[in-house]
Amino acid sequence: MARRPSRPARVLATAVAAGALLTTAACSDGGASRASGSSDAVDATGAAASPVAADSPSASPTASPSNRLTTAGARTALITEGDIEDDWTQVKSAGRWRESLLVGKVDVAGFLTAKTDAADCQKLLDSLYGDALLGKPSGPSAVTGFQDGDSRLFYQVAAYDPARLDTALTWMRTLPAKCASFTATGKGGKRAVRVTEESVPNEGDARQGLRVTVQGNVGGSPTTLTLDVAAVRVGDDAITVTAGGLGGGQQESVKEAVEQGTQRLKDVLAGKTPAPNPGQFD
Repeated sequence: MARRPSRPARVLATAVAAGALLTTAACSDGGASRASGSSDAVDATGAAASPVAADSPSASPTASPSNRLTTAGARTALITEGDIEDDWTQVKSAGRWRESLLVGKVDVAGFLTAKTDAADCQKLLDSLYGDALLGKPSGPSAVTGFQDGDSRLFYQVAAYDPARLDTALTWMRTLPAKCASFTATGKGGKRAVRVTEESVPNEGDARQGLRVTVQGNVGGSPTTLTLDVAAVRVGDDAITVTAGGLGGGQQESVKEAVEQGTQRLKDVLAGKTPAPNPGQFD
């Protein structure tokens, strides 16, 4: 597969910082759900993150898929290297990716009287670490991951309980206000976390995007992790994308993943075979 010209190469992070990269999950039947109390150890193969923006998630679907998502369909709906720009290479280790900077206990005192906000911010960190931003899927699920230098991209297609999916998207919409800026303490000391809203292509029935930045120390060196996150609902199913790393966010790649991935999922639900992206044959 000939690859499209890649954009200018990013400045590589230090060897110490590279160890903190987030990991992405290999194609599987179920979404990963991991507790925040897990070890800070980071898989050397990496991790990723991505952005989001949105419609009201409770709005009625604009198009009702005729078929239910199956395990085979979820796998078919996953994006490929040809669907995203840059020199992304698909990897098989996404399910083992972990980012130690996401492991920490939120400083509740910093929220004054809004302790419920602190709980939401803790949930955000835990969900990003566990690759379960929308919660545990209620049906078939498949994941894949890509790596490009110091950046990683995690992609999931899954079926969810409709009410819980609405709740998860609504929760995401509140995070830029509730968790705009807070601190968390983990291995290596305190981390400064910022959460902002990111735009997402107008795809699917509802969508939301975020950018999460975590500043802390890894191996005694100041390190910044930037993750762009997006979630898009299609009927009772959804795609989630998380991309980024120590070199910065990956908003453009998240946008492409959303555009191509939403159409692939719609095709699968309609009983069609997703058309190959022309970029795969450039």
